[in-house]
Amino acid sequence: MIKIPLYKPSLDGNERRYVLECLDSTWISSKGRFIRDFESSFARSIGVEHAVAVCNGTIALHLALLALGLGPGQEVIVPTFTFVASVNSISYTGARPVFVDSVPDTWQMDPAEVKKKITPRTRAIMAVHLYGHPCPLDALAEIADENRFRLIEDCAEAFGSKFAGRPVGSFGHIAAFSFFGNKTITTGEGGMVVTNDRALYETASHLKGQGLVAGREYWHDVVGYNYRMTNICAAIGLAQLERCNEFIAKKRQIAEWYKEFLRGAPIVFQKEGKDIVHSYWMVTILAEDQTQRDGLRSFLVQAGIETRPTFFPAHTMPMYLEKNSSYPVAEDLSRRGINLPSWPGLTRDDIRAVSETILKYWKR
Repeated sequence: MIKIPLYKPSLDGNERRYVLECLDSTWISSKGRFIRDFESSFARSIGVEHAVAVCNGTIALHLALLALGLGPGQEVIVPTFTFVASVNSISYTGARPVFVDSVPDTWQMDPAEVKKKITPRTRAIMAVHLYGHPCPLDALAEIADENRFRLIEDCAEAFGSKFAGRPVGSFGHIAAFSFFGNKTITTGEGGMVVTNDRALYETASHLKGQGLVAGREYWHDVVGYNYRMTNICAAIGLAQLERCNEFIAKKRQIAEWYKEFLRGAPIVFQKEGKDIVHSYWMVTILAEDQTQRDGLRSFLVQAGIETRPTFFPAHTMPMYLEKNSSYPVAEDLSRRGINLPSWPGLTRDDIRAVSETILKYWKR
């Protein structure tokens, strides 16, 4: 029986009140005040001009890539160490994902490797802010500017993270967020596309609603998509956004508790880089090797503590398999990594209990 799950959303704010208001209004689909309010409030929180609410984070990425006009014959550079949705969204457009390795300390995509993978077909870089730690956005933006590439930020795991004092999502030409149930703020399922570019915003808005032409009923001038968020989901999202600073502060506190209680253990934490605010979507550790990782996870689940492994590198999966390629850092992180329980409702005593169980594994 699981006593401490990996993640559980906190829904103790205005979520119920806003959803009931939504139901009472009968505006439960893709129109209503909560859509507008959530989009405008979210844009302000990131420090960007425009936000487009959509029905999940993968769709947010796909819509961002479509708005940029990416497609067949083009390449997008992306880290191999990421959740597969990042890579799949590139494939949806017909463009080709080109993989790069990560740096060993922060686990983010390596700018030096990005430079090596540039070809005449490269059109964009997708910066994936993994586990809540920002990518080296200064270096990646410089590469993009020098080569006239587009910079896309995948912020699915990094709402609330900052680089050089600015929120992630405000650096790229366009960015995407996820509001799945285990994200820092949630709508159950949902996503957001953000940008400072009015033309990209208008294209994304046009495409997400079946390509409907404004002011002309049932007239569609492009092949569009039904990627809209519901007013009910937006109502939950707005309530979550009201408490976002509380959630992020608690997640950072949880990370500090883990570091305190696990001091001296044979594990490695993801390093927080200089001039960074790490939002710790998931507090993640590395064991000494895969055998230790798998043994520790089994030991924890027997004690009622849920964990999960870090992501498999995309280049090892059948549809993206690169038989003769090696990405040693990504492969090492995948073999040794564990996500620990990281939700805002956890107490200091909860973290102490998880940590003491981890320590027992090495003392047994």
